[in-house]
Amino acid sequence: MASQKHAPDLLRCQRRRRALRALAGLGALAALQGCGFQLRQAPVFSFASIYVDAPGSALGAELQRQLRASGLQVLTDAAAREKADLILQSLADQRERQVLGLNASGQVREYRLHVRFRFRVRTPAGKDVLPDAEIVRQIDQSYSETAALSKEAEAQMLFDNMQSDIVLQVMRRLSTVKP
Repeated sequence: MASQKHAPDLLRCQRRRRALRALAGLGALAALQGCGFQLRQAPVFSFASIYVDAPGSALGAELQRQLRASGLQVLTDAAAREKADLILQSLADQRERQVLGLNASGQVREYRLHVRFRFRVRTPAGKDVLPDAEIVRQIDQSYSETAALSKEAEAQMLFDNMQSDIVLQVMRRLSTVKP
């Protein structure tokens, strides 16, 4: 009999907890909206076609794929270069590995990996729309002689990740260009 008497109180407590949780969730959502939080979206470009001048570059090839995926017409034929709204010219695309640390016996223990991409964006008439820009990414990698093969594969993966990040940064910069 006593348990039946407390049942309505228990239901009221559960309802209050649910209501408080819902209010807390709405408050957090309102706070995020008020601060200007917004998920990153695909870039929107103010031009329809681009010529990417980066011969033999893995970064240039990935950039072309990403630009196509975002709906731009990417021209690859040098003869069609003048028909593009913009021309992205690769000035430098470098991958470097620098020894960062050695152990007591002189064996490498740590490397610093660099990916450097310099580029400019022009109109077919030669007007600079985005002057010479450089994006550099670097990361440190530990190294072990006993795991040399896996460390080489890791270095390749790190280079590829840095390259992908640079491509996304280039695309964000291109989204600000007004030809």
